[in-house]
Amino acid sequence: MIFFLVLIVPTIILGIYAQMKVQGTYNHWVKVPSRSRITGREAAEYVLRKAGIHDVAIRSTRGHLTDHYDPSKKELVLSEENYSGRSLAALGVAAHEAGHAIQHATGYSMLRLRMSLVPVTMFASQILPFVIIGGFFFQIFGLLYLGIAVYLVLTVFQLVTLPVEFDASNRAKQELVATGILQSDEMVGVNKVLGAAALTYVAAFVSSLANLLYLILITRR
Repeated sequence: MIFFLVLIVPTIILGIYAQMKVQGTYNHWVKVPSRSRITGREAAEYVLRKAGIHDVAIRSTRGHLTDHYDPSKKELVLSEENYSGRSLAALGVAAHEAGHAIQHATGYSMLRLRMSLVPVTMFASQILPFVIIGGFFFQIFGLLYLGIAVYLVLTVFQLVTLPVEFDASNRAKQELVATGILQSDEMVGVNKVLGAAALTYVAAFVSSLANLLYLILITRR
């Protein structure tokens, strides 16, 4: 019980805080329009063109903050509110995803590493519920060792994700100013939105690491 209280509970609190932070920050800056009045889609297009990238499709999707870049399809996908939105939040998120496309086009090493880890990470995520149920609820001790392997994969993936996301945000901030899409004083909103988003990735890594350590300590007992 002490291991659970020390390792797991704080990460749960951190995860909840990170989600509240990103939602609150986004909801604030999505109401603040940029002076350029361009949409998130247009901002992503400008950033990509400036980088010499012309083979990435930009499309919208339903959902809240469902924005992502799919390297396997070379698709930059923006949620509807960011695709057509003209806010500082929308432009920041769109440029961040464009940053991932630039990483892909330039062969950014950490993105390539993360892409190589995706298949094994997906498999680990799929078997994780069975490991938890079998190991904790049915006391199948061998599954705890499998759980350690699963969380090791997830932790490595989350660790690799950190520099990928930080780098994409840095690229986004630089390009938004360099292209003249935003003025320097408007970057406050972008910095806050992307900073809050970064906290969710930190929380995910800390959570995976804490669960990994928790299982290791249990097996040692």
